[in-house]
Amino acid sequence: MANEEVQLRKSARLFGNVLLIFCTVGMLLSVYALYVEIHAEGDSSFKAWCDINPKMSCSKVFTSRYGRGFGLLEYLVGKTSVLNQPNSIFGLIFYILQIICAITISGSLAGLALGTSIVANFGSAYLAYILVYILDDVCVVCVSTYIVNAVILYCCYQRYYKIVNIAKNKKQR
Repeated sequence: MANEEVQLRKSARLFGNVLLIFCTVGMLLSVYALYVEIHAEGDSSFKAWCDINPKMSCSKVFTSRYGRGFGLLEYLVGKTSVLNQPNSIFGLIFYILQIICAITISGSLAGLALGTSIVANFGSAYLAYILVYILDDVCVVCVSTYIVNAVILYCCYQRYYKIVNIAKNKKQR
């Protein structure tokens, strides 16, 4: 049983390390998205590297109404509310929370990470739908973020069940 617990801990740490890598990538993508949004809103001549053509423009997406508060918060709290932030701010908060959860082997924090990751992936699916069917655009940064979030969900799922099994093994002793 001790050998199994060692393997589970190693596996949980491995998934935790992969989470740290993908959260860092997600944070970099979010910071870049925020940079593009701020510059595109302030300068109509600004062209981001992810503005490839009129149908592949991250600036168009980030400055749309769906680029803030998921296009929903303005109706709930008002367009000028402090809660109606760029989606990239919510992304940064999510990635920081994931990093905090990934640096410990705690069942509660692993559960929190899994739960928030599930919510984030529903958000990604919603924004992907908006991207394709409403904005009729392909945003390289957005799609990259959706992929990062899917990998984070997989790692959170794997890590959570490894940590739960460690706890079960300890109770059986």
